[in-house]
Amino acid sequence: MTHKAGFVNIIGNPNVGKSTLMNAFVGEKLSIITSKAQTTRHRILGIVNGDDYQIMFSDTPGIIKPAYEMQTSMMDFVKSAFEDADVLIYMVEIGEKELKDEAFFNKIQNSKVPVMLLINKIDTSNQEEIEEKLAYWEEKVPKANVYLISALEKFNIEPVFDKIKELLPASPAFYPKDQLTDKPERFFVNEAIREKILLNYKKEIPYAVEIETEEFFEEDTIIRIRAIIMVERETQKGIIIGHKGAALKKVGMEARKDLEIFFDKKVFLELYVKVNKNWRSNDRQLKRFGYKD
Repeated sequence: MTHKAGFVNIIGNPNVGKSTLMNAFVGEKLSIITSKAQTTRHRILGIVNGDDYQIMFSDTPGIIKPAYEMQTSMMDFVKSAFEDADVLIYMVEIGEKELKDEAFFNKIQNSKVPVMLLINKIDTSNQEEIEEKLAYWEEKVPKANVYLISALEKFNIEPVFDKIKELLPASPAFYPKDQLTDKPERFFVNEAIREKILLNYKKEIPYAVEIETEEFFEEDTIIRIRAIIMVERETQKGIIIGHKGAALKKVGMEARKDLEIFFDKKVFLELYVKVNKNWRSNDRQLKRFGYKD
């Protein structure tokens, strides 16, 4: 039996369901999911193993026109997804027309690797619109394998997965067969906390925040974690903490519950807030937080 392995990179506009799709494939909550745009900041690898295959799914940030240095770095992650893909998944939602960046769209149309174009959120549409969009995308990207899906409802995910396996190149496994991701535990702690901030705060607050896990001690029955929430201004620090610390406490409690499910162990989580002025435009800080090499 020939063993297959390869990198399957998921790209598309913000909020089309890329993270939901990857989590559906991997069966674990690796990518954070909220209704806000720009939820995913890094490339996150989710590994799916079978006896005769290994698939490395890569969830990427939604494609945007960068407004500051951190967003430029986020788009560099997307560019790298084109370079190492064995199969490219271009994901759209039922109501949209094309990528916000024409250069990226041209890369998809002229891709040298197989492209799977997934039209997501069809559960929110009607038959007439679905048929119209299917015809539109088949004309726009004629070389692509086009599928109608609902990542949230897991509709039509299995045929997509089977097609991916068919398109993979013959190759030995890249990672140990019991490995789920290339990211360390601290990364998922940071993401769990950031997700709760995205869900609990409005306006610019979620986008000005970065999380750094300073301590991660795993014992037999408990994991002890100390994490810092970085903000850009003193006013943001006050908003994150909230009246008598209530807002910060809520974030900590919600993140801890998710982390206990993720690690399958009791978690003790300490959160602190620090001001790290204009970190999103500072090269040194962006390197520190993994946005730049």
